[in-house]
Amino acid sequence: MNCVIRKISVAALLGVAVMSQVQAEVAVIVNPGASASPSQADVANIFLGKDKSLKGVDQKEWNATKDKFYSSVVSKNESQLKSYWSSLIFTGKGRPLPSVSDDAAVVAKVAGDDSSIGYVDSAAVNDSVKVLFTLP
Repeated sequence: MNCVIRKISVAALLGVAVMSQVQAEVAVIVNPGASASPSQADVANIFLGKDKSLKGVDQKEWNATKDKFYSSVVSKNESQLKSYWSSLIFTGKGRPLPSVSDDAAVVAKVAGDDSSIGYVDSAAVNDSVKVLFTLP
């Protein structure tokens, strides 16, 4: 019995290790014709509405890609981001970025507008957009 539990525990740990390595990277993308190449700090300011040099394209639903992007680049989780935007809306100092349904919609929007910037699972990247940087 002890041996069976130990084997299951080892298998579970290996499964967790493999799952964490399988997680995809997040790519921050722009239109290939974009003249700007913002730094990671600039990207954070764009997605917080503080920098208007590029139009940020956000994802509607909170998902793994959005979570990784906001926690890594903007240093905010879902509730912190909602609170941030609620405060700006209430004071009339800002509006949340336009959002689209998924990675494919972000790629399409960024590919169609040379002043847009977005983030997607790196597997969604194609030749219609340029990757600024990736988050492992």
